[in-house]
Amino acid sequence: MHIPLLIAAFLTAAVGIAHSYLGERYVLIRLFRRNDLPRLFGSDLFTRRTLRFAWHLTSVAWWGFSALLYLLAAGETDLRSATLGVIAITFGIHAAVTGGMSHGRHLAWIPFLAIAVLAWTAR
Repeated sequence: MHIPLLIAAFLTAAVGIAHSYLGERYVLIRLFRRNDLPRLFGSDLFTRRTLRFAWHLTSVAWWGFSALLYLLAAGETDLRSATLGVIAITFGIHAAVTGGMSHGRHLAWIPFLAIAVLAWTAR
């Protein structure tokens, strides 16, 4: 086990947790109190959902990086397959969150899903 990479993996996961929690508590809540958010698709609901899931997708990406650092720290023997699996799962989560929170209206879920499927099948 490579301890510096293990510590880096832990710190990356912790940063993702802190980013989501603190962003929700101190940034997004205050932003959503405003009455002048852009109205997309007839209301500001789409804007609020987009801001929320975009904020948290950053944390999901960091958790994916944390998993990759862990694989490297653990000395994963089949690193290619494991790395592609982590990438596929991370982008699958991106696709699900983006598509679900926007009810399919934010089209980023399409390339996210394509990336997930392509990475998974390349394993």
